[in-house]
Amino acid sequence: MTDVVERLIIDTDTAGDDTQAILMAALADAIDVEALTIVAGNVEFEYEVENAKYTLDLAGVADAVPVYEGARRPLLKDFEHVDHVHGDGGLGGDLYPDTGIPSADGHAVDAIVETVRASPGEVSLACIGPLTNVAMAIRREPDLNELLDEVWVMGGAVNTLGNDTPAAEFNFWVDPDAAKIVVNELDVTLVDWGLTVRHGTIDGDELDRFADADTPYAEFFTAITSHAREFSKERFGVDAATQPDTLAMACLVNPDLVTEAGTYFVDVDEREGMTRGYSLVDELGITDGEPRTRVVESVDGDVFDQMVADMLLAGDPEQSL
Repeated sequence: MTDVVERLIIDTDTAGDDTQAILMAALADAIDVEALTIVAGNVEFEYEVENAKYTLDLAGVADAVPVYEGARRPLLKDFEHVDHVHGDGGLGGDLYPDTGIPSADGHAVDAIVETVRASPGEVSLACIGPLTNVAMAIRREPDLNELLDEVWVMGGAVNTLGNDTPAAEFNFWVDPDAAKIVVNELDVTLVDWGLTVRHGTIDGDELDRFADADTPYAEFFTAITSHAREFSKERFGVDAATQPDTLAMACLVNPDLVTEAGTYFVDVDEREGMTRGYSLVDELGITDGEPRTRVVESVDGDVFDQMVADMLLAGDPEQSL
């Protein structure tokens, strides 16, 4: 593990595994969370805002990390929430936080732009929701790529089935216009849905272990995965809970988690229709597009599982690193 602390803005549509990604960043010594920015996506916007604040409060950092409200709809498209995956409200269906914590003044896009302008090259961006806020920030600040340190995106389905439609992963499907802008104009490290299926899924035995644990983080995890676990059983016949956003954050917290990655030309189909949100990843170099997106292809799944367990049981995702 490096001793360098990463300054980080997390852009999130806070439900389910978004909360665990936020929790991991907030509890990790390697990360200094500068702000959360909220974007339309998983569930109704007001729930997303409260879910984010609740998670920060659980981690003991609500006073130190401002929450900025951002885009309440995609750039151009209509979309649907996925309460049927995460449960009503986004946290399993039984938890509806009302923190009383005020949102920060100003819009999320302004917060992103002003933060990176004030500290060029020192702040990274973790994008674990649709990319509307980030695309708007690019339009506001054309030099955003040069001003940011790293950009990590959980999104897309790299040459595999999507989780929202056969062609697309949810974040890219919600705002494909924004996703197209981001992958074309920023130097992105991409953690996709296929990687999650291979290495970012918590199985039933582990879920039961966490359900039996007497820690506030494990209790929270059990609450937010309860509905998703049942959804997985019904839709896929698998007793498990996928953790795509948590996996993306774990890679940022612990770069050694990544065992294979390739740099490819990536584009997104922004058109309406069956392939809306499809992420084209030119692994064979067939197109003449510029290979600029680093795609994480494999991680150490055992280390990821241990990071999650250490976070939930000991409050320290870096404990075993």
